[in-house]
Amino acid sequence: MVAPLSGLRVLELAGLAPSPFAGLILADFGADVVRVDRMQRFTTDELSRGKRSVCVNLKTKEGVATLLRLCEKADVLIEPFRPGVLESLGLGPSILHARNPRLVVARMTGFGQAGTYSQMAGHDINYLATSGVLSLLGRAGEPPLAPGNLLGDFAAGSLFCVVGILMALQQRQRTGKGDVVDAAIVDGATYLASFVLRALESGIWAPERGTNMLDGGAPFYDCYETKDGEYMSVGALESQFFARLLGGLGLTADDVGDQIDQSAWPEMREKFAAIFRSKTQAEWSGVFDGTDACVTAVVELPEAGRAPHGADRRLVVEAAAADGGDASLEAAPAPRFLGLGQDTRKGTGPSTPFRFDVRSRPSVGEHTVGVLKENGFTATEIAQLARANAVNGPGEGKSRL
Repeated sequence: MVAPLSGLRVLELAGLAPSPFAGLILADFGADVVRVDRMQRFTTDELSRGKRSVCVNLKTKEGVATLLRLCEKADVLIEPFRPGVLESLGLGPSILHARNPRLVVARMTGFGQAGTYSQMAGHDINYLATSGVLSLLGRAGEPPLAPGNLLGDFAAGSLFCVVGILMALQQRQRTGKGDVVDAAIVDGATYLASFVLRALESGIWAPERGTNMLDGGAPFYDCYETKDGEYMSVGALESQFFARLLGGLGLTADDVGDQIDQSAWPEMREKFAAIFRSKTQAEWSGVFDGTDACVTAVVELPEAGRAPHGADRRLVVEAAAADGGDASLEAAPAPRFLGLGQDTRKGTGPSTPFRFDVRSRPSVGEHTVGVLKENGFTATEIAQLARANAVNGPGEGKSRL
C-alpha cells in the first residue's frame, strides 16, 4: 500500500514538542520531511524519525536565501517561532508566497498569531490555563492538575496543526493557492472542550472539577489501587456495565445503593477501593478481561506494546537502529489504513502504510548536501554557502561540508 502522503514535501523549522510531532505525523505517513536545523552540533528533538536534516544559518542573508530557494519546491513549511520572528528574518508569508504561491505555511504557536498574549512566552500549562481547559482537570477541592504536555502541545497543538495543513492542501486542490495556518494551542484546547462547554451551559456538567461522572467524581469512573500497588481503571457508566462491575467485585445493587444517587457515592467508593486492594492487577484482569464491565488494567506506557491488546494492535514497537545501537521503543502511528474489502476481524493485526525509518533520526545537518543538490544547488554554490557559514553538515567545526 502506498503511504497516503507520499510525494508531499515538507520543511520543518526546528522547534520543540508540538511542531516536531506535527512533522513526525506527516513523515510517518509518507511525506518527505526535512528538518531545518540551526547551526549547532546536537539536537534534543526526540521526534525526528523518518525525517532528514539540513543545517541552515538563518542569521545570514545567504542562509535566508537558501531557505527561500528550498521553499520554492516545498508543499508545506512548519514554523514554531513567536509571531513576527519569521517576518524579521525576511521570510514572512507574503515573501514565501511570492516565491511559491502553492506553499502552505503552518505557524505553530501557543497563544496564536494575534491577541493579548501573542508575544508572551508560555508553556503547555499556560496555554491550557488560558483556554479554560486546565480548570476542568483535577480532584475536587484541589488545584488544577497539569496533564503532562499531552493535551496542550500534542493534542491541541500538533494534531490541529496537521489537520490545518491537510485542509489547506485540500483547499489548494481547488484554488491552486497555498494558505497560512494559524495553529494556536490555546485555540485547539478550547475546541477540544466543545462537549464540556455545552454540558456546562446545559447544566449537566457541574462547574466544580472532580464532581462529575467523567472527571473522577463518580466512583464507577475512576482508578483504584490493587494489592500489588498497580491500578485498575473503571468506566462503568451505563447501568448494564455497572451491573457487570458489581458482579466482578462480588457485590449486588443492594450492597452499594442507587448508582446515580450521589449521596451514596462516598460509601460506594470506599467499598470499591477496599475490594480492589484485595487482589493484584493481574488477578483483576483475569476477572474482568473479556467482559463488558468496562474495567481494564492501567498499563505503563513502555509496557503498552507487550500487554495483550496492545500487542495485538502493535501499539508500541521495538525498532532496531541502523548503526547497530540499542533498539528504541516507538509508538505506532495512528490511524490505521486497512484497505477496502478486508475482513478486519481476521489476521494478526491491522495493517497500515506507516514506515519505521529509525535510521533517519538524523544528526544535525546530516543531509545538507543531498537536500541542497536535490533542490538544484551546484557543488560550487554549496561550497560558497559553507564558506559564508550559511549551511553546514554533520560533525564538529565551523565548516563541515
